Amino acid sequence: MTLDQDFVDALSVQEDELAERVARELHIRTAQVTAVRSLLKEGCTVPFIARYRKEAHHCLDEVLIRDCERLFHTHLARETRRLEIIRAVFKEGMLTPTLYEHLRSAPTLAALEDLWAPFKKKKKTRGMQAIEKGLEPLARLIETQCATQAEIERAAAALVAPAADSDRAVSSAQDAIAGACDILAEETAHCNANRAALKSFYLSAGVVTATGIGDAHAAHTSVYQMYWDYAEAVRDIKAHRVLAINRGEREGILDVKITVDLDAAVEQVQEAVHPNNRYHRDAITDGVVRLLSPAVLREIRADLTASAEQHGINVFSENLTNLLMTQPVKGTRVLGIDPGIRTGTKCAALDETGQYLGSFVIYPHNTDHARAALTQALDRYRIQLVAVGNGTGSHAVQELIASIISETHSAVAFTVVEEDGASVYSAGDIAREEFPDLDLTIRGAISIGRRLQDPLAELVKIDPKSIGVGLYQHDVNQKKLSEELHAVVDAVVNSVGVNLNTASVSLLKHVSGVNSALAKRIVHHRAT
Repeated sequence: MTLDQDFVDALSVQEDELAERVARELHIRTAQVTAVRSLLKEGCTVPFIARYRKEAHHCLDEVLIRDCERLFHTHLARETRRLEIIRAVFKEGMLTPTLYEHLRSAPTLAALEDLWAPFKKKKKTRGMQAIEKGLEPLARLIETQCATQAEIERAAAALVAPAADSDRAVSSAQDAIAGACDILAEETAHCNANRAALKSFYLSAGVVTATGIGDAHAAHTSVYQMYWDYAEAVRDIKAHRVLAINRGEREGILDVKITVDLDAAVEQVQEAVHPNNRYHRDAITDGVVRLLSPAVLREIRADLTASAEQHGINVFSENLTNLLMTQPVKGTRVLGIDPGIRTGTKCAALDETGQYLGSFVIYPHNTDHARAALTQALDRYRIQLVAVGNGTGSHAVQELIASIISETHSAVAFTVVEEDGASVYSAGDIAREEFPDLDLTIRGAISIGRRLQDPLAELVKIDPKSIGVGLYQHDVNQKKLSEELHAVVDAVVNSVGVNLNTASVSLLKHVSGVNSALAKRIVHHRAT
């Protein structure tokens, strides 16, 4: 293998190989992955592919199709980055056969970036400087099994020489040996086998620790009190605790580390290499302690965070699915109530189809006036069901409604509705377009009532992240969270279906094959 320009130029990402890899991981056929990939490239959505292109991918469900998409993008990003790094190192004139093999076989993005890191720095590494001084042959001698200490020291003494460039001078035999050991230390750190062994050891024996930053008194009032002096095995730590300590670390409240037995880690690598002299042993120790161990610990922290974030996103997605799939209460007149204290409690009456009938404001602490207004509204709008938001002041409103129902309106029922996101909707463009003449607080009450009548139709108008059903939702990758949640909305809408004669633009645009422009045209056509 000749590492020349033609060789590097000929390197490319083999998408067929990526498809085979994804197929192996998902236990499906490569042809199915290729078919899904082709349809996604054509701009087809996952629900559309799952429902209307079954013959192309042989009946994969939506979950597997999304897994195909996610895994392919993950592998593609890693392989694209691998090529970028190989070409960049070659351009620097530093691509050796050994380094190429390390880059070619690096299993993760983190491993690739660690191999690339020395070449990004303006300041050369100690190993690079030693190579420029001509000390690589000495490094090769040190790592041989047959070299004695005396032979190494004689070879090092022969390399002592001044140079016009002081950076290239070798001032003593010990200077030569130190430089050669720097080369070996970096090679130890760059070895993928060493990295894999150390990572496996740390995953089984490492401990995540967190300690509070600041005076002890703060610990008793901090939300991070349980993490003020915390330790848990890497293999056992739960997702929500990873996200919590990460947030505490970002806020400067917690100092988070993974503690490991460095002596045992060094011993593991030395047992695999079998160094024959103290110089080689010292080089391996330096490579593990100074270079490899910190890199592996960073990778494990990144892996823990990625896994925890994915778990948080999965929990949010599952909760959102359950919420969107809530059984609607059709054909019922509803009074939506958005509780409030200082600014009052907003009430909005809706007919059987969710059309706005009227609204008013009450102050529950003024019991007589509030009771009279509610009683009048129940009669005037022939209300059958009252939907009370679960926000501030909800309990007082519930007591008042329950009292009215028990005394004079036994045919009316009431329930509590999750109101997260109602304020976001009420101040948004969709609400302003629907109710341009209404105060945003009344729009919130309408949204609460409609959530009971048809949860799916109403909740699709709100950014899924604003519907508070997530676990540490602000601590995860926001772009990935948005993508996953919008995919959930698409999946639920296509699973449930829509009424083409009544569905809003917000609902229609999630239907397979329908975009926002077409949804608006459908609604406009209905109105003419």
